[in-house]
Amino acid sequence: AYNSCKNRHCPKCQGPAARDWMAARTEDLLPVEYFHVVFTLPAEVARIAYWNKKAVYGLLFKASAETVLTIAADPKRLGARVGMTCVLHTWGSALTHHPHIHMIVPGGGLSPDGSRWVACKPGFFLHVRVLSRLFRRLFIEGLLALHRAGELTFFGDLASLADTAAFAAWLAPLRKSEWIFYAKPPFGGPEAVLAYLSRYTHRVAISNNRLISADADTVAFRWKDYRIRTGDRQKVMHLATGEFIRRFLIHVLPNGFHRIRHYGLLASASRRANIARI
Repeated sequence: AYNSCKNRHCPKCQGPAARDWMAARTEDLLPVEYFHVVFTLPAEVARIAYWNKKAVYGLLFKASAETVLTIAADPKRLGARVGMTCVLHTWGSALTHHPHIHMIVPGGGLSPDGSRWVACKPGFFLHVRVLSRLFRRLFIEGLLALHRAGELTFFGDLASLADTAAFAAWLAPLRKSEWIFYAKPPFGGPEAVLAYLSRYTHRVAISNNRLISADADTVAFRWKDYRIRTGDRQKVMHLATGEFIRRFLIHVLPNGFHRIRHYGLLASASRRANIARI
């Protein structure tokens, strides 16, 4: 962009940034199947994340990565050390608050002794239910730890949750509910992974091409209504300009917070050495 503002939340300036990032990632791709895994926070937990972005988003990264690394390392599952690239998105199509992690995982990993590649079964990564249950447990444990450490703040109708007993009671139903988690079908190959990542890594809450009109009073933009099972999901939403700005600013991340992170074999410190061994 001419005279780029270089702000990572700017929809115009993220195009060149995404291309530069993808060019640097090309040499990291492996000639194997890749899987797309998504971890989503329940609406109740998202309300806490709204006021505690740095702490809860950080926990979302940690719990999702630990879940996959732990299950993949289990000899009864894959028995390998895997790697992943994780991207945080905090929005739904209507700019609502919807924190979730998009995880791109190669279909296999290194054996415990690092001597060989252990591949997943074709078209299958790990059991979704097993991953979902462990993620739920790890996240709730982490949330309780944040509460004990005094790193969570509560406002409005959630203010009573500052009390330890009240918070534990509030979490109890979430221990039994099914958290939204899914693994999408594998990509067609490394090239498809690159194409996908180029759309997701530097995406912001809304792109310029979704905007239809804007003035001092109203902003109109296209959005997808995922409640519609079949047919055209595309709709047009009209928001008061102040409300549109409020929704957009929900998704501005805390200063210094990294929304793209690498774990396991792809952790930055050891990525080059691990890829060379594969």
